[in-house]
Amino acid sequence: MKNEKAIVVFSGGQDSTTCLFWAKQQFKEVEAVTFDYGQKHKLEIECAKEIAEELGVKHHILDMSLLHQLAPNALTRDDIEVAQGDESELPNTFVPGRNLLFLSFAGVLARQVGAKHLVTGVSETDFSGYPDCRDSFIKSLNVTLNLAMDETLVIHTPLMWLDKKEVWGLSDELGIMDVIRKKTLTCYNGIKADGCGECPACKLRNNGLEQYLQSIGEK
Repeated sequence: MKNEKAIVVFSGGQDSTTCLFWAKQQFKEVEAVTFDYGQKHKLEIECAKEIAEELGVKHHILDMSLLHQLAPNALTRDDIEVAQGDESELPNTFVPGRNLLFLSFAGVLARQVGAKHLVTGVSETDFSGYPDCRDSFIKSLNVTLNLAMDETLVIHTPLMWLDKKEVWGLSDELGIMDVIRKKTLTCYNGIKADGCGECPACKLRNNGLEQYLQSIGEK
């Protein structure tokens, strides 16, 4: 892979930023793609721009605003408050078809720019029940993309079997913990760095950080 090119699906959040740095170590050339799908917190796109620019990574921003119309949810509508789902239903932050469309368009982009690899930060360990973060979905889509375009693309999911504590550990191994803590946006309420501390995404991120720091003897 050291001599090949990859496209990273990049939101400017903790997971995708960790994947971007991971990809830069694994591949000769890396480009990033961010999707504008009508998310109400545009700051995440600005975060993605800033990080990509600092890394000198070519950055594509694609318009996917149709998702805003087809899949109203707490991430795209101001009148829907973020709520945690339970075992009987998906959380209202789930955007139906998002990863299906994102990875499909990333695959088309990869073909255009001569990349053979796609990298995404989905995880089945800390996935809030989202069906399009499952390993079985990724493997199925990988086959479908290759059949649809008569290409040999490989979708990489370096975080698939990591919980948030382990994702923080990976960022530490990559030497980017400060970047993740200060420059990324994971918060569902659109607050950079440590976030609001109250939404499900912040609780997952901050609990993982606390567990990791405890494991290495830091406060």
